[in-house]
Amino acid sequence: MDKYGLIGYPLGHSFSIGYHNQRFADEGINAKYMNFEIPSIELLMEVLSQNPDLKGLNVTIPYKEKVMDYLDYISPEARAIGAVNVIRVIHEKQKIVLRGYNSDVIGFVQSIEPMLESYHKKALVLGTGGASKAIAYGLKSLGIEPVFVSRYERPGTIQYASITPDVVHEYNVIVNCTPLGMYPKIDTCPALPYDALDEHNILYDLIYNPDVTLFMKRGAEHGAAVKNGLEMLLLQAFASWEFWNGKE
Repeated sequence: MDKYGLIGYPLGHSFSIGYHNQRFADEGINAKYMNFEIPSIELLMEVLSQNPDLKGLNVTIPYKEKVMDYLDYISPEARAIGAVNVIRVIHEKQKIVLRGYNSDVIGFVQSIEPMLESYHKKALVLGTGGASKAIAYGLKSLGIEPVFVSRYERPGTIQYASITPDVVHEYNVIVNCTPLGMYPKIDTCPALPYDALDEHNILYDLIYNPDVTLFMKRGAEHGAAVKNGLEMLLLQAFASWEFWNGKE
């Protein structure tokens, strides 16, 4: 039986295990998807040695960047993004070859593209982790100029305190790549001037639990178009399967 899995820490909230195992059952695929909750990226090699039937991995927080040091090949797109969330595991005689890709960007672009209008030219990307890099790359591919938002003073970012009503009018696409508002802390949301939002704004939240985050709710109250991350997750999971099993 082929094995696939997810590495990250912690993994209590993981969507992937249920999705992939249900798909295997529905399509009669003789495979199993497992969670590998590893407190250190160094334990990746142990996971590989203990699971010789492993054909592919997904990578989640906090290893999307750190895992790149362990890969034999990184796709040009993943290298440009600076983050990997899919690994194809190839067994060549006694050697294991690891090939890294990024499906986050595929899922995000396919999910947000139908929402975009000609006046959506600039975006605020809330957060600076591995997922936010894929989002920024995807926005650029759609002709939208992204800027990162951080709590801290960093090169190439703006701070939440600097986001005025004028900023959200100019940067009218706002993507939440932070865990603010994720279950169980559903009463939190990024600090933004929500009262300044209108029907020209898109608020896209990578969070999918709860279905409607406080970030989305507050945006919708002012006429903004809102969407959660579930469709992106489904699309990137489907893309993962293609990276694991498609032609090179």
